[in-house]
Amino acid sequence: MVTAMYRCEKIMNPNCCHPPPDQKRLLEFKNITVFKDNRKVLDSLSLSLSQGEHVAILGPNGSGKSSFIKTITREYYPVIQDTDIVFRIWGMGVWDVSTLRSLLGIVSNDLQNTFTREITGRDVVVSGFFNSVGLYRCRPTPAMEKKAYDVIRFLGIGHLEDREMTRMSTGEARRFLIARALIHDPKALILDEPTNSLDMHALHTFRKTLRNIARSGTGIILITHNLQDIIPEISRVILMRDGKFYCDGPKAEILTEERIGDLFSIPVQIREEQGYYYTVGD
Repeated sequence: MVTAMYRCEKIMNPNCCHPPPDQKRLLEFKNITVFKDNRKVLDSLSLSLSQGEHVAILGPNGSGKSSFIKTITREYYPVIQDTDIVFRIWGMGVWDVSTLRSLLGIVSNDLQNTFTREITGRDVVVSGFFNSVGLYRCRPTPAMEKKAYDVIRFLGIGHLEDREMTRMSTGEARRFLIARALIHDPKALILDEPTNSLDMHALHTFRKTLRNIARSGTGIILITHNLQDIIPEISRVILMRDGKFYCDGPKAEILTEERIGDLFSIPVQIREEQGYYYTVGD
């Protein structure tokens, strides 16, 4: 069920809908502005996501997508303004790292760079219980080992679990980082530009993995500049540029040639095949 009000700069949908008052929103931001090095990177963002939603945030490089994630992880903090500000995750205005891990699993390119070390895939997954890079002196319990085993098998990467991350392809390593995030059974998985550096085979495998996760009940929040990353299970798309969310609605209504061409400042042709959308420059 789509729960946010759909909006565009020139198009308003009067038939907006909202979650029931007793249903906690997974994310709730209102009038969030963030500065980095005296530069405004997020400009009065407002967003509401409910548990179980599969959403894509689509925008060009430099639009503020990574800053949005860093605000969630408390690497960036919103400025205090005169306007009404809401900044909550699962109804909480304050959260710590351990709480965040149980709510949101976050996989980014920065995280992948951190884990490009001589650490086996299995140890990467288990290290998620300790918020560490590898295990070193950490001693996982049998329950932790069992959970890691189950998640690794669910993602179909058991044949790689003894291989070191430095000997894996980008796509293989990324699936182990997803497994690391999933061991906490998060309510949603946030993926930041997940298909960067993936070849065609790796992209196909990754999208299949992502679809399985979405079908399992974990929400997907996909942050990307690639239209082809948006899997069929994603029903809502938000367009972002210049630090703002400026268009938000059902996938079929948002992914039009006019809107995507305007977003990336190029004329495009869009085709849809089996729930996937593709663009071709004019």
